[in-house]
Amino acid sequence: MWEFSLNLKTENYQLAKFIHNNLSLFCSKYHAVVTSVEQQGYISILVAVKEQEREKTQIYLSNCITEVICTVFKSSFLDSQLILPNLDNLGLNAFKKALLNFDKETDRYLVKKCLKLEKDFFLESFYQFKLSTLKSKWTELVTLANENREYLTSTESFIDLLKFLIDNLEICEEEISIYQSADHSYKIYVSDKQYQNKDFSEECLVSSIIDLSPQKINLYCSDQSRAITLLHRLFDERITNKNSSKINNFGKI
Repeated sequence: MWEFSLNLKTENYQLAKFIHNNLSLFCSKYHAVVTSVEQQGYISILVAVKEQEREKTQIYLSNCITEVICTVFKSSFLDSQLILPNLDNLGLNAFKKALLNFDKETDRYLVKKCLKLEKDFFLESFYQFKLSTLKSKWTELVTLANENREYLTSTESFIDLLKFLIDNLEICEEEISIYQSADHSYKIYVSDKQYQNKDFSEECLVSSIIDLSPQKINLYCSDQSRAITLLHRLFDERITNKNSSKINNFGKI
């Protein structure tokens, strides 16, 4: 048997729960043992698999840890370091999401370069002490933004920078559709399935689309809100305006 312990501080309970649930689902395919215990300020996710399943489990764990660092930890880093008081929530959320996804392949490479799955792996310690190159890269990006925050107060300058970041993101979805609900919230569909099974506010819509990074956007909206106007400016040629009369005929919106 190959045994492994992934340890997170108890303050990251929700993250530990998310990892545990996904790892359990993955390992259920070959009857591995996945459990968790909480003690001395840590939540330990314990894994035991047959030796022949070791390699695929290590690959999954490596990918999981890498994505957690490059999304959850980077998002917290941006929240704590960015100082852009003159941006409204719509623009700030969009900018943070673009920075979060910008050059993500390099972020992943820098994490995996340092990642060694020893028997006892402490996630926060790994982030704090082993990823100095990655954090320096993030710091340079944030410092550049903070030092030019007066420049970013210009609407056109901000749009140009945000569009540059978005145009350089990896395409994640070929095609998505956005539908405006009667209460002026928005639903996003990917491959005819509602994204995250929830409605999105105007402030969260743009950042969610940046996260999806689609090649094509079908837009079913009757009102030209601030969010829709910003989407047009950022994704211009990728957007196709559809007949808004079809809104009420799709998914009972």
